[in-house]
Parts: sequence; structure tokens; C-alpha cells
Amino acid sequence: MKKIIKKNWQLLTLVTGLLLSAGSVHAGTDMHQLFQDNCASCHGSDHGGFLAPALNSTTLKGRSPTALRSLIMTGSFGTLMPPFYGRLSDENIRGLVDHIQSTPKLDNPPWTIEDMKQSLKVYVKDESQLPSAPTYKIDSTDDLIGVAARGKHGRGAGAKAVFINSKSHQIVGEIPTGVAAHIIDFNPANPRWAYVKTDSAEIFKVDLYSMQAVRSIKTGFNGPGLGVSRDGKYLMAGSFVPHTAVILDADTLEPLKLFELEGIDPDGNMVSSDSGMIIGSPYADIFAIALENAGQVWVIDLEEGFPVTKIKNVGRHLHDAFLTHKGRKLMIASYDDSIVAVIDLKDRKVIKKLAGGCVPHVGGGAAVKVDGRTLGFGTNFGTCEKTVVSVWDLDKMELIKEVPVSGGTESPAAHANAPYVAVDIITKDRRARTIQLIDKKTLEVVKTLDVGGHAYFPEYSADGKFLYVSAGYAGDEVVVYDSFSLKKVATIQMESPAGIFSRGRVKYMTRGLSPDEME
Repeated sequence: MKKIIKKNWQLLTLVTGLLLSAGSVHAGTDMHQLFQDNCASCHGSDHGGFLAPALNSTTLKGRSPTALRSLIMTGSFGTLMPPFYGRLSDENIRGLVDHIQSTPKLDNPPWTIEDMKQSLKVYVKDESQLPSAPTYKIDSTDDLIGVAARGKHGRGAGAKAVFINSKSHQIVGEIPTGVAAHIIDFNPANPRWAYVKTDSAEIFKVDLYSMQAVRSIKTGFNGPGLGVSRDGKYLMAGSFVPHTAVILDADTLEPLKLFELEGIDPDGNMVSSDSGMIIGSPYADIFAIALENAGQVWVIDLEEGFPVTKIKNVGRHLHDAFLTHKGRKLMIASYDDSIVAVIDLKDRKVIKKLAGGCVPHVGGGAAVKVDGRTLGFGTNFGTCEKTVVSVWDLDKMELIKEVPVSGGTESPAAHANAPYVAVDIITKDRRARTIQLIDKKTLEVVKTLDVGGHAYFPEYSADGKFLYVSAGYAGDEVVVYDSFSLKKVATIQMESPAGIFSRGRVKYMTRGLSPDEME
């Protein structure tokens, strides 16, 4: 059956190109390929949506072709979508509008282990010849901050992973990725390795000492999920397209086992599912993966055969998560139920469902110790009248406060040595320029920073002295603040910076907890 689906997917690409090349408006141009090259990394290779809305004959039914053409030309303010005027010809833009309005959401295209093996690229054949220490000035690789720079059009020369010394605020390395970098994760057992995943599901193994990619592999068509095991031996990557996840050897990037993501959802329907969060835990040799549409969390043991324990009825539309209690408990957001479910990874069951605000999006999580209590902070998209940050007592697993903020929020940041929990505001007006700071003790917003651009993804340096913020969608820079005075201390230029990832995360598991506070 999979061979038939794959042949049909390949045939669709060929036939689409032949049919569209016959058109007078866009003669000679393959609109399917044009969509894949310019739109799919955000809108989904299957036209079903990813970072941005689905673009297909159903979702665009009745939309004005003129309005769609104008949107493509001018871009969408406050989003990742840049103007394509000057990048694509008027003929191609008209043809692209025809294509997205006439193409249905495509069936789940396959990407097999054999496809992955054929996509594997080796850039450094003999890794033993790599330097034994960083070739640039830095006290520790823990001080590295990685920034996923998207580039102007989600691809091209500006699409790269940028690494910064968070003490000097100087760029020490750049890894070109071709397509927008999305996730940067670090090997907890070996300070020299990082892994960068792009919007198009290609993973780069990066040597942080010489600042170069040594290998890459394509694990699907798109999807952000990526995790590293606690011993640094395995990676797990998940896809939106196709609905699969794969375990890789972290050293060679060789694919070891492919998982079909499907199951019965909380409403009793058998569904094929996108991959949500993937996380390795310092608690055990396991991965946890969310099946977004099936409402399940699977726990995979890293032993022979990679056996799976399926935890069902977790919530509707699962997405991101963070860990607490030394990695034993998993806090996972359920968009459609507006709850955060607590899973005990030892007993492998849901033990609590906590109120999470309107469409909770906990990002990489934030947790702090305050007066003997472990507090967790939950951001949410705020698609109702009440926009708050949820605060939970993680020891008692109960909601203790909802902190009013100025808009929906997406990504919290905290550090044991910093006085504030930072949250980004994700509106489509001037509030999106801002980061709000919540005092850890009073649990009140005490400061609003106007970062400029479209401020997203705050992250503290490993020592907690500096707060890094992307001001990327309009500002094209990363802005650095002193964590205590909140004065701007540096700006670092790059094209459309997005996610920010401190290598210090591998030591404190969840942002805000120091190594001795991982209780």
C-alpha cells in the first residue's frame, strides 16, 4: 500500500507539472514545485498547514484570487510571511494562486527509512580529525546561545543556525541550513554536539568546537519534533508530513526504527496523527512523543526493539511540554481542552489535568523555586477575553494563580539567578513588540520591554545574567538585556531570528531550575 501511495505522490508531482506547464499564465513552471520551494515549509507539504494556515481548495474556497495575489506580493505583517514581490514573477504569483485554490489537501505522502538513508549526507568523513576544543574564545560551551534564523523567505543564505557567546554577545559560528532552522537541541552527554532541525525536517549534526555541520539527514517533509536521549546515543524526530517518527543513531544519524503515528483519539475515532513534542528525560532511557491528533502520548524505551507504551485520552490537540520532578513528570499542553495534563513517566499514566488558560502553549517550559515551592509557568495563546499566564504549584500539582498579561503568550523563560519570568506577547498589533516580566516572588507583571520588531522566544544565558529576545519578523536582530536592570546591552543582526536555545538547558532540564533544584 505504501509503495502505491509513494508512486501516486510522485505521479502527482509529475502530472501537476505537465498540466500547469500547459497553462498560458505560467507556461513552463511547475506550480507544485513552486509551492514546495516557497510555501510548503510554513503551509505544509501536503497543503494541510504547519506553522501557517492550510492552503488548499477547501480552506480557500470562495476567497478572492486578487486578494490572495496581493497577500503573496506584500506578505503578512506580524507573521513569518515576507513579501514575494520581486522574488516571484507576476505570472508565477498568479499561477500559484490558481494552484492553491484548485489543489485539495494531499494524502499523507510516505518518507521511508530507505528514503532517509538515501538523503544522508556526510560532510566530515573522519571526525577524529576535528579539534579537541573550541577554536574560538569561550569559557564553556554551556555559554553558547543558538538562534534559529529563518532568512527573509524561510530559506536561502539567511537561513542558518547562529551560535553566540552569551558572555561577549559575539557570533562564534553559523551553520547554513538552506531552509529555515526551527529547533536547536544539544547532546547532554557530550558538549561538542548540537542538532539543528529545519522546517523541511532535515537534521544537521553540528560540531560546536569547529562550528561546522558534519552530517545531515532528511527525516520527513516538515514537522518540528526533535529530542535527544539522556545518554546522548539517540535522537528522535517526528513529522507533520508524513505522520511518522523515527529514532536515529545520534552519532551517525542512521535511522533505526520508524513509527507510524496513529491511534484512537479521545472521541473514539481512529486517526493518523501529526507528531507533537518529543522529549528525552534525565529520569530514564526513554523518549516521550505526543500524537497531536490522536490525543495520546507514547513512551518509547531505548532498548532492543524500542517497545512503546501508549498513554491514551491525554487531551485533544496535544502539542508542547516540559519536565519536572527530575524528569519523572511530563507537563503537556492540550490546545482544544485548554488544560495541561500531568503524566507520571514512571507509572506511565495521566495523574492530573490542570487549567491552562486559553489554548495553552507552554513552549520549552519555565519553572522556579520560590520560598520552598516549585512553581511552573504556563503561557497560552489567549484566544478568549481573558489573557493570563497560569502559575501552578508543581509539588501539589494545582493552579495557584492566573497572572493578567497584555495579550496571548507563547514562550516563557526563567532562570534560577534571574528575578523575572519573561513571556512574549503574540498579538498582531504593537503589543507584539513587547516582552512582559513577571516577578518570581509577587507573581505580578512588573515591567514591559518594547523590544521592537516582533518580539518572540525569550531565553536566559546559562548564568542567568542576560536575557536574549528575538526581534525578528520586522526588526531582524536579537536583542540582549541585563537580567536585573533590564537595560539593553547588545543587539546582534541576522535575518528573521526565531527560536533561541541555550546550551545551559541540558544542565537544568527545565528553564528556571538550577541543577540542584531539579526536584
